[in-house]
Amino acid sequence: MGKPFKFKQFSIHQDRCAMKIGTDGVLLGAWTLLRNTPSTILDIGAGTGLISLMLAQRSDAEVIDAIEIDGDAYEQCVENFEASPWADRLFCYHAGLDEFTEEIDDKYDLIISNPPFYSEEVSSRNRARDLARQNLSLPFETLLQSSSYLLNANGVLSIIVPYNQEVNFVQLAATFNLYPTRITHVKGTSISPVKRSLIEFAFKKTEVSRNELTIELERHRYSDAYIELTKEFYLKM
Repeated sequence: MGKPFKFKQFSIHQDRCAMKIGTDGVLLGAWTLLRNTPSTILDIGAGTGLISLMLAQRSDAEVIDAIEIDGDAYEQCVENFEASPWADRLFCYHAGLDEFTEEIDDKYDLIISNPPFYSEEVSSRNRARDLARQNLSLPFETLLQSSSYLLNANGVLSIIVPYNQEVNFVQLAATFNLYPTRITHVKGTSISPVKRSLIEFAFKKTEVSRNELTIELERHRYSDAYIELTKEFYLKM
């Protein structure tokens, strides 16, 4: 087992996970608001368990469920959960989203997902990584349909997608009566194009709160906004 990635309050082993810890997951876990004080949270496509662990640190949610279809990632996620201070609140299911949705009767106050979003064919010569990156393994339509079914009436869905897929994703969400309430556009640097869209959805139409976040001022020199957003997690920046 390789060295874990250490955050302030937990550590993550990721040597058996196709998708390693990245900025997208950290952003989503830190950016997601907990204003509805969720008592039940679902993390779809948990990977290492990073986002679930971040939400366990940030919230008092009694139940944080995660689902992961890849066997190796599932086992490692469980180990990361069990090694954390919040093991009694975290549970990972080894299942696909369709299967989970059919079997579960519970509804969630918050659903969060950093979904695979490379719809084009990608090949890194690592089948597990390729599967984790291609939305063939979790189509956006499946993600939204299941989320609309599993979400409480006043619940929140929190997602990160490529900026160039934002419009299509928002339009598709509306077919499941999910409407954006917050959108943050993420740029690597002040002069780089917008790369990601962080989007929060709810069942009620409302005026959308919009802003922009720049991660770095220059290489390895992070913006004040990004430092403020992630300061409870990173040991140093």
